[in-house]
Amino acid sequence: MNDNQQAQRDAAVDELYSEAVHWHLNTGGETIHAKRIPGKWRTIKWLTSSFWIIFFLGSYLRWGGRQAVLFDIPNRQFHLFGITVLPQDFWMLSLLLLFFAILLAVVTATAGRVWCGFFCFQTVWTDVFTWLEDKLEGPPQKRRKLDKAPWDAQKFRIKATKHVLWLIIAVLTGISFVAWFYGAFELWHDLFTFQVTHTALGIILLFTAGTYVLAGFMREQACFWLCPYARIQGVMIDSTTAVPTYDFHRGEPRGRVKKGQSDKDKTIGDCVDCKQCVAVCPTGIDIRNGQQEGCIMCALCIDACDAVMEKLGRPKGLIRYESLDVLNGKEERPLYKRPRIWIYATVLLLALSGITYGLSTLDAIEIKAIHDRQPLYVLQSDGSVQNKYTLKILNKMTKDLDVRLSVSGPEGAVLVGAEKPIHTKNGDVTPHVVFVRIPRGNLTKDSLPIVFHGEATTPEGNVVKTERASVFIGPKP
Repeated sequence: MNDNQQAQRDAAVDELYSEAVHWHLNTGGETIHAKRIPGKWRTIKWLTSSFWIIFFLGSYLRWGGRQAVLFDIPNRQFHLFGITVLPQDFWMLSLLLLFFAILLAVVTATAGRVWCGFFCFQTVWTDVFTWLEDKLEGPPQKRRKLDKAPWDAQKFRIKATKHVLWLIIAVLTGISFVAWFYGAFELWHDLFTFQVTHTALGIILLFTAGTYVLAGFMREQACFWLCPYARIQGVMIDSTTAVPTYDFHRGEPRGRVKKGQSDKDKTIGDCVDCKQCVAVCPTGIDIRNGQQEGCIMCALCIDACDAVMEKLGRPKGLIRYESLDVLNGKEERPLYKRPRIWIYATVLLLALSGITYGLSTLDAIEIKAIHDRQPLYVLQSDGSVQNKYTLKILNKMTKDLDVRLSVSGPEGAVLVGAEKPIHTKNGDVTPHVVFVRIPRGNLTKDSLPIVFHGEATTPEGNVVKTERASVFIGPKP
């Protein structure tokens, strides 16, 4: 190392340790003002956070003259683009929830709490709130100084601006949430005309208050005290899980670099105890103390440590995504040799298969046939046998339909009572009584299968069909 490089490193050391005196482990007694530095993981964090743009803008997407995705709870309908799911099909929602729950377990078992670090709404909203705070109040040192300073016009202006922006984001969060259930354009219209329902207004106010308090004030304390995921992660990760990890073999014994000291005569590990990993941590933990429930695995400590190693001319990766087995020199076990992964994958596949099957077999109309048992059958004067059925026709479309009914089965089967199309209301069940008559000579058994068919034409000109199997009862031949 030449004299110029040595001087640059000494200047970097002075800068690091001048900041280090301000950083210590926070146990919740004061507000954490995390340092924000650029880096690979910070960029990834912003990119993954942008996923939530869908939350704010997705409800304005239109499809077929209505909102593309709408959870219409009052009418008990869930519109997903061209598909309408009614309560009778909510078993698919259960499978979907199971799929995401197991997916979360799989991701946690392989890469730790990446949901918390990169996707969780609490993490993302807190990150946006603190970014605004950083832009308005300055870096952590200035923010601490401003918090302790007496109130004056300048402090009031800065603080008021910050809280107004926080409240705007919180209000938009509440409105955006309700829009998925209410209808985005209808909600804005009702808000401006003061016609919004009390329930919708109450939910908006609840989400506004929750967002403002959780992201603006509680921040990391919500992860510590309110989120159960921090508690259960311990049973979901093991020594093969890749998580942000401090390489203690390389970093210890830690100690400060002295000015003028070269790498050849150092007697300490690569960790120079600058506490930059603590400074950037949004929950205020020290990653060098091992895995803790406060670690949301956002990997910002990796960016901080790599920047320090680069300044000191040392290899990056003192803190990195790594499993404990690899860190200790053990051979990493491939994913396909881990039984838990196979179990998770099987459940994921079954849940996904059920959802795919449900969506692929989802009919626009559905018929349920209830056989009248008082009496089971009636002998007609013309020698035929008659059975009575109550057909419940479910219209899953968003518009009324006229359904034409027919029956198939033994030769000579005739459907009575459905000569004209049955008018069905959208999203509702329409009961209709029909009779099926079959010549007695065509009955080979006292119980024969029959199939009811339903067919309708949508306003767009599309033909939708459905069918339902039932049974026809007659006297013994």
